[in-house]
Amino acid sequence: MKKTTKALAVFSMLGSWMAGTQALAEPFKVGVCYDLSKAYTFATPQVSQAALDLAKLINMQGGIGGEPVEVIVRDHGNEPQRGIECYSKLSREGVFVFDTLSTPVSLAVLPRAMEDENILMQSLVGRGDAVDGTVFDWVYPIGPTYWGQAANDVAYIKQLHDGDMSDVKVGFVYFDYPFGQEPIEILKTLAEKEGFELQLYPVPLPGSDQASVWSKVRRENPDHVIVWMLGGAHVVASKEMKRNGIPMEKYISVNWLNEVDIANIGNEAAIGIKRGTNVVGGQDVALRQEIMTELYDKGQGSGPLEKTQDVFYNTGLAMYSIVFEAARKAVENEGLPITAKSYKAGLESLEGYDANGLMAPVTVTAKDHGGGGKTRIEMWDGKAWVPQTDWISEYTDVVWEVVKKSSSTYQQ
Repeated sequence: MKKTTKALAVFSMLGSWMAGTQALAEPFKVGVCYDLSKAYTFATPQVSQAALDLAKLINMQGGIGGEPVEVIVRDHGNEPQRGIECYSKLSREGVFVFDTLSTPVSLAVLPRAMEDENILMQSLVGRGDAVDGTVFDWVYPIGPTYWGQAANDVAYIKQLHDGDMSDVKVGFVYFDYPFGQEPIEILKTLAEKEGFELQLYPVPLPGSDQASVWSKVRRENPDHVIVWMLGGAHVVASKEMKRNGIPMEKYISVNWLNEVDIANIGNEAAIGIKRGTNVVGGQDVALRQEIMTELYDKGQGSGPLEKTQDVFYNTGLAMYSIVFEAARKAVENEGLPITAKSYKAGLESLEGYDANGLMAPVTVTAKDHGGGGKTRIEMWDGKAWVPQTDWISEYTDVVWEVVKKSSSTYQQ
């Protein structure tokens, strides 16, 4: 039998794969209904490619409990109705675990998944209050909500000021639509709690015109700027910051900032920029290296090699490591076949799971479907992302107060 490499030890977390000679049963299917053509294409190709690669690697080792896994990728173009059609079609084909990686589509699919008792994964998108498993019992936004991310950013800033934010000014630059607006309530609550001044700077979509925003930032001179934008808008922001003489060190981005954005800003020009993340960046990740050896070096990768070289590919590996680890737990706990109920129990038995150091550890329970909401701040040093904090989850009481207030208004 082929010797297991160190990197493949990650699959002791995903499970003990059956010997390759064992006959495989019916596949465990995951419905990946993504926007591959419109708004989210800065991330969806990398994430879906990672999902396909991970499924291939698992199947090379015999599947989960002898059952192969299958990732079915479809394009919904960020259109809710097309997302519903994707969900409905795959449901009829026996799929009961879905991901949309789109807030509009996730919002549209959510009530159907709840009614059908299917699993809706919605890491990094969708309703922030869906972490409340007592209300959203079939929805799993595993990873940090935008509320939790913003709270952790404030905790980092507080750390920089030795615990006293009374004279600190924090700017919030954000896309002026729901994605960007979501952290505002948390930031206002924390500003009152910690005594810092919060300055709001809305950016009109698509983010190509930010001149007036950064001129205002220059005049008002916040000590730190938390930024909730996507893709090319980060590049525009960096240019406006340079024009206005604003130090890059002030910039703390939402998790949607990757190596492509850094390259477009310029490796040297981006020095000092920070981001909050729940996934380790870079290529020195055990699971990624194993995929390179077992798939890409043999010409069996699921897409272009260059798509594997930024944090969004690692994000996909993290998301689908969770998906497949829950399936392994389901088989371990209740055997085959995997059902929606046994899979749900598998998710809720994840404890301290970090995919061998790939991501912040998550512990999912029946009450907390987010897994704890840990992130860390990383800073670009010109060559790589350097952690500035440990994995943290701060102000959880404040975050959960907002979660409960919001989830209490949900009516199916």
